[in-house]
Amino acid sequence: MTKIFIDGSAGTTGLRIYDRLVERKDIELISLSEENRKDISARKEALNAADIVFLCLPDDAAKESVSLIENSNVKVIDTSTAHRTMDGWAYGFPELKGQKEKIKNSNRIANPGCYASGFISLVKPLVDANAIDISETLSCFAISGYSGGGKKMITAYEAENRDPLFDGPRMYGLTQSHKHLPEMKIISGLCKEPIFVPYVASYYSGMQVTIALPDSCKLVKNDIESIYADYYKEGFVRFVKGDDENGFMSCTKMAGRDDMHVTVEGNDNRILLISRFDNLGKGASGAAIQNMNILMGSDEGCGLIV
Repeated sequence: MTKIFIDGSAGTTGLRIYDRLVERKDIELISLSEENRKDISARKEALNAADIVFLCLPDDAAKESVSLIENSNVKVIDTSTAHRTMDGWAYGFPELKGQKEKIKNSNRIANPGCYASGFISLVKPLVDANAIDISETLSCFAISGYSGGGKKMITAYEAENRDPLFDGPRMYGLTQSHKHLPEMKIISGLCKEPIFVPYVASYYSGMQVTIALPDSCKLVKNDIESIYADYYKEGFVRFVKGDDENGFMSCTKMAGRDDMHVTVEGNDNRILLISRFDNLGKGASGAAIQNMNILMGSDEGCGLIV
């Protein structure tokens, strides 16, 4: 039986992972009491006793946890930003070409960021097909439910007398220094970070990421659809043709699920690339459990809604 420890189980992602794993019969969860949850010696013991560790912590705390692991057999899935572009860490997006084998053979897995997952799912297949100029500065618009901001934001949005400004979508990342930008560039194979415009809106979960293709892309809509259909033949990212709802596309379409839809809208002159998924599913805990299943050699979709 595989021993699992969730370091940071009190956070939004950690709680979601725990809730999904607690009923599984093929794993044993290592847990710490409330008083030992932040005790470094207790955490160190749990980290080294596990077969697989989930890190659901801020970046600095995640780095500290890795430094405490002395057992070379322990496999780590880090959901923070800390290791996503570092050498020695496999990027935990198994639907990318060749990535599943890298995950399977690694002891260090960096779980992707939620926005980054949507962006990379759209850009990486086109880069691999030499369909876009990698020196281009792409523009990306994205919107997420408020659960992506963690406990503090959830509390703020669900407060009885919340700020009326929360009723409308709120743009952030105004300085163009969002923490997902490095992985969006590096994992996609681009030369430049995209111009990224994220919004948080007054609904719990669900994410939509949109890229308007620049004129330097000479492919027509059907060409891009064919690239996606060929690229995403396995795993839980799926190309879906005509994925709208009577001319609209809801950001909550994939809420509660652990898979992702990519689609192409617009026309041959103005092409929109769109990915839809749950920011807590394929954008966080669902992706982490998918990576755990791969490490365990289990059914990749075990415990997931796909």
